Amino acid sequence: MQQIRSQVTERDGLFELEAGSDVLDSPRYNHDMAPTKVHERTWNKWHITALWVGMSICVPTYTLGGVLTAYFGLSVGEALLAILFANIIVLIPLTLNAFPGTKYGVPFPVLLRSSFGILGSNVPCLIRALVACGWFGIQTMFGGLAIHLFLGSVFDGWKSLGGTGEVIGFMLFWALNLWVVIRGAESIKWLETLSAPLLVLVGVGLLVWAMPNVSMTELMAIPPKRPEGASVVSYFAAGLTAMVGFWATLSLNIPDFSRYAKSQKDQIVGQIVGLPLTMFLFAALGVVMTAASVKLVGVTVSDPVTLIGHIQSPVWVAVAMALIIIATLSTNTAANIVSPTNDFQNIAPKVINRTKAVMLTGLVGLVLMAHELFKKLGLIVSDVSLETVYSNWLLGYSSLLGPIAGIMVVDYFLIKKQQLDLAGLYRDDVYPAWNWFGFIAFGVPVALTLLSLGSDAFSWFYSYGWFTGSALGGVIYYGLCVMKPQLSIVKSAV
Repeated sequence: MQQIRSQVTERDGLFELEAGSDVLDSPRYNHDMAPTKVHERTWNKWHITALWVGMSICVPTYTLGGVLTAYFGLSVGEALLAILFANIIVLIPLTLNAFPGTKYGVPFPVLLRSSFGILGSNVPCLIRALVACGWFGIQTMFGGLAIHLFLGSVFDGWKSLGGTGEVIGFMLFWALNLWVVIRGAESIKWLETLSAPLLVLVGVGLLVWAMPNVSMTELMAIPPKRPEGASVVSYFAAGLTAMVGFWATLSLNIPDFSRYAKSQKDQIVGQIVGLPLTMFLFAALGVVMTAASVKLVGVTVSDPVTLIGHIQSPVWVAVAMALIIIATLSTNTAANIVSPTNDFQNIAPKVINRTKAVMLTGLVGLVLMAHELFKKLGLIVSDVSLETVYSNWLLGYSSLLGPIAGIMVVDYFLIKKQQLDLAGLYRDDVYPAWNWFGFIAFGVPVALTLLSLGSDAFSWFYSYGWFTGSALGGVIYYGLCVMKPQLSIVKSAV
């Protein structure tokens, strides 16, 4: 006989939901969005470390040093310091927002129901999902190029396909990504665990190949591309903000992964060990490889896929491309598909299950990359480059998500005091449908950030967008929640 009311039990600080008909029949619940059982929380610190190694070692990380030197006017040394500091900073919201996921076993969209409302949670979820789908498309483009080069090294006639071969590679890699995520969290865990040591070997191999062809002294002495005598502070701060924005999205939906952690200690240690150093070292490798590329292949090449494609040995190209395919797959599945899959389910959990949500994610990512795919097929001619999209729009857009991170941290730790009604997150009778305090706290800093684009006096607000947004969003949310009794009195008097 099915129990009518849900029961919540605690084991060693981890809460578990025994769902009754009040939750099972709710339109806000499905099996994929349900809190993980304690026995399902199997990820230890090494699994979480492997997750971050797998996500960090990817083509975009490799190009970060070049982005900061070319677009943000930093020297090589300044760029690498900005990357290291940014990833230490982003550990704070990552670790804090992971806490409720580990404690209650809930994914990101369900946690947002506490701060934005049962229905209101869909707004920040869909904003987050759009960013993830954009990154999914870009990473799939890199993975598709690796498949194209792999097949070209194995089959002589494949290279003649040119852009058409790249599009075929894109579609093959696109399907492979979706298949992994449809199989569930355990498949992602084992993919990350198995790929992490392989990816470290790739980095070491590339470094051994490059080091005889580059002088570190000369590389570090290259002057920055900014006006002579200009203060480094504003340039460094802008680059730092952009690098924080690189993982700003994951700092929101980290509960999608921490819900599988064995304990709070495991998620904290795993993230500290896995993220900052991996990002720093692989970005540094990218700087070294780009500098060495002139001597290695005769031209300056800023991404590893194209660089390795210049190698004359088909065997080494095939091996290297296979490893890059694994690297990009491990990044893409975890960082860019899991979140929108959960976000799309949150719209209508009874209608959209995990498989449908994964396919929807894939479709949106495909649409966002349609322009680039049509270019490769020769159907359109355009000067808009994938690098422009990556370095400008997505990094800038990600920085606008700062207020959500601040609101989530304040809601859980200061307003709710780390106490959530687990069953209530899946019903309509505990939390409001729309929490307007969350929307006001999100809307004000976003509006100020956008307005600052047209003002020289307040341009700093945009340049430091993630920091200003997260701090202001959290402060406004806290102020509104604390003032709620007074606001209620004023409303009733009116």
